[in-house]
This record gives sequence, structure tokens and C-alpha cells, in this order.
Amino acid sequence: MALQAYEQARSRAENPRETEYRLFGQVTRALMNAADLPDVEIGKRMEALHWNRQLWSALAVDCSASDNALPQPVRASIISLSIWVNKHTSAVMRKEEDFAPLIEINRMIMQGLGVPSAQAA
Repeated sequence: MALQAYEQARSRAENPRETEYRLFGQVTRALMNAADLPDVEIGKRMEALHWNRQLWSALAVDCSASDNALPQPVRASIISLSIWVNKHTSAVMRKEEDFAPLIEINRMIMQGLGVPSAQAA
């Protein structure tokens, strides 16, 4: 109950950019942890990859909405990145590629979002 109240208060206090930054941070940390797991920890590795894929899919859907306020070139770039993330994620799941590029893309997006004011102090 207390955790739910905390989450509601935080969601009212955060602006969308801070929420996106926090979510990217959580997903990226999960990818980093999954990358360090042994190959036999398939479930945990897939869970982190799936979460990242869901994040990027949600971004692509949001960017494809006609009422999205981002400039068209930025929206198109995010959709393109989402497609790349989806393909690379599949390759990581097949053990043909590494986690590192997914982690790096997320870090670059976080840099673009900037550090939330609550963490800047």
C-alpha cells in the first residue's frame, strides 16, 4: 500500500522526460545485469531483453501517433532505432550478437534526455 502511494506521488511529481530517463535507467541496468549472467540463466537474460524490446516498441508506437509533438525527423529516427533494437535483440537471443550495442543505444538516449533535476543535485 505504501509503495503504491509512493509511486502515485512520484508519477505526479515527475515530468515525462524524467519518467523516460528513469525507465531507460531501469531497463539499461537490467540489460547490464543480464549481460553478466552465465548463458544458462536464459530466463533472466530473455526477461531483460524482452523488457528493452517492449520499451522501444512503445516508443515507436508513440512516435507513429499523429498527435506526437516531436519533430517528424526525430520521430522517424526513433522508429528506425526501434526497428534496429528489435532485430538486434533477436540476434542476441540467438547468441549471434552481444548486449553491448543495446546498452550503448540506451545510454545515448539517456544522455539526450539529460539528467533529471531530482538527480542533478
